[in-house]
Amino acid sequence: MLLGTHTPKLDDKGRLILPAKFRRELEDGVVITRGQERCLYVFSAAEFERVHDRMRQAPMGDKRARDFLRMFLAAASDEKPDSQNRVTIPPALRAYAGLERDLVVAGIGDHAEIWQADRWAEYTAANEDAFAELEEEVYPGLF
Repeated sequence: MLLGTHTPKLDDKGRLILPAKFRRELEDGVVITRGQERCLYVFSAAEFERVHDRMRQAPMGDKRARDFLRMFLAAASDEKPDSQNRVTIPPALRAYAGLERDLVVAGIGDHAEIWQADRWAEYTAANEDAFAELEEEVYPGLF
């Protein structure tokens, strides 16, 4: 399970070092693709297969499903960590997420998200109060 918040730097070649806590789960390869809120999603290769299997069950007659599938898969890039545990983020994905040097990699359980550090700070600042004050169940039966 991918958990926690990490702050790696993007190098001049568009690579980042995977957080040490994530390496074992991601050592066999990762898939990086567009995420919501202009971040990137990072899946282990095995988890990406599971996600894709669920996506294929959506009816092809649903335009929203087709649009989502195109945006999600067309941008996906499978990467293998190098000997220094670095993965390359393709230029188009870096541009989509506005990635520069300072990054945040957040573990979200079954995947990680890569954010430009200042965007992550804005996102958390805008959402912390709502999270702390949430009075209704978001996930039924969880809390």
